[in-house]
Parts: sequence; structure tokens; C-alpha cells
Amino acid sequence: MRLVVVGAGGMLGQDVVRAANAVAYSRAQLDVTDRMAVREAIGPEDVVINCAAWTDVDGAEGHEEEALRINCDGARNVAEASGTVLYVSSDYVFDGSKREPYLESDPVNPLSAYGRTKLAGERATADASPRHYIARSSWLFGPGGKNFVETMLGLGPEVRVVDDQVGCPTFTGHLAEALVRLAGTGDFGVHHVAASGSCSWFEFAREIFARAGSETRVEPCTTEEFPRPAPRPAYSVLGSERGDRLPTWQEGLDAYLGVRV
Repeated sequence: MRLVVVGAGGMLGQDVVRAANAVAYSRAQLDVTDRMAVREAIGPEDVVINCAAWTDVDGAEGHEEEALRINCDGARNVAEASGTVLYVSSDYVFDGSKREPYLESDPVNPLSAYGRTKLAGERATADASPRHYIARSSWLFGPGGKNFVETMLGLGPEVRVVDDQVGCPTFTGHLAEALVRLAGTGDFGVHHVAASGSCSWFEFAREIFARAGSETRVEPCTTEEFPRPAPRPAYSVLGSERGDRLPTWQEGLDAYLGVRV
């Protein structure tokens, strides 16, 4: 039995590879939308962690079919070829109308094209393989790619950040270790795997500058004042009725600041 990581060149995929002794396929090495290529690379004895994804939330609004090919059709290809599959999904499958943490059993209702494609990927994965895990996470940041922390640290001397969207900023290093553990449990189904605690983007930005020793000033603003192409859920905090927990987002931020180059 092999552990295989697809999407291994992405921000999360790089950390999953670091967390495990795994066969790694980057997007350049394996296009998950190519069904025959996937079947040649992955076998029925393999445990696959599928990190391959269209992650451009705003870009998906105008390119939903392209995002769907990766997030749904690609997910189906991977699930069909593998023995066991773990699909990484998103808090954006929820609409944000709840005001307490979303649990695995809560109804889904994505607001954006990105959220719809991730939900389609969840369903395609579940339909294609009885031995599946769906791992929803939230607001990822890590050393392997563009992320909110780096964006903030590149700005100044004053920034405005939305204060009416609340979620769980999750360090990919912590998430990757949890995904590798989960993939070996046999506890199939939907899992919420995100940082403990919650904050708004404004609160996250303020903590980033404070912990990085930056004097950049942060002012709050509303989503309406900072419009984006894709609608975001106002509240997408993830809780778990299955006992899944990661360290706090503050611990994740400290860990990230300790490893960033």
C-alpha cells in the first residue's frame, strides 16, 4: 500500500508531502482531469490524499466550468482510481447564515462558484469510492504559496481589512499532519479539520502585524466597502462532532512566522 499525494506542488500539498513518506505528483506531473493518466499513476491499493484544486475563489466566478473540471471531474477521476481517497474541501460549502460553528451534519448551501465546485467534488468523491474521507478546512495559510499572511506583511503603513467575515485561519503545517493521520484511521465520511478558535479577517491581520513586530496600522471595514467578485460566507467557523481538532489559529500563526523565509 502506498500513500500518494496529488496536487503535491500546491501550498497544502507541499506540507502533506513533508508530513509523510508519500509518492508525490504535482500538477505538472499529473493532470487530474486526464482520466487515463490518473489510472496509470494511481492503483487500487493506494491511499490518496487529493490536494489538487482550483483555489482562485474570485477567478472561479467567471470560470466555473474550468474550476469544476478540476474540483469535481478531477476528484472523481482520483477517487475512482484509488483504493482509499481523502478529498480536501472548504468551509465555503456553507452560506454563513449560522452563528455558531458548522458541524459535519449541517446542511450545505454554497454562495460562490468556488463553493459549488468544491461541494460537487465532495459528492463526486463520495459517489466514486465507499472508502472516502471528506476533510473540510478553512482560510489556509502556509509557506508553500500565496497566502493572506504574506499579503498583509507586504502592505503598509496602513491597511483596511474586512471585519464582518469570521472563520478559522488554518496553518497548512498543522492541517497536513492531521490529514495524514486521518487517512490511516478508517473513519470514513465528512470531517471538519480546521484551527481551533475563530476571528475576523481584521482580527487576523491585527494579530499578524503584532506577532511579526510590524508597526502597520489596521483599520476595519465592511465587506460592502471592499467588494470582491465572489460572495463569501459571513460566518464559516468549523466545529466537529467527530472530535477533530487542530491547534489554535494563533499557534498556527506563530508556527508559520517561525518557518517563513
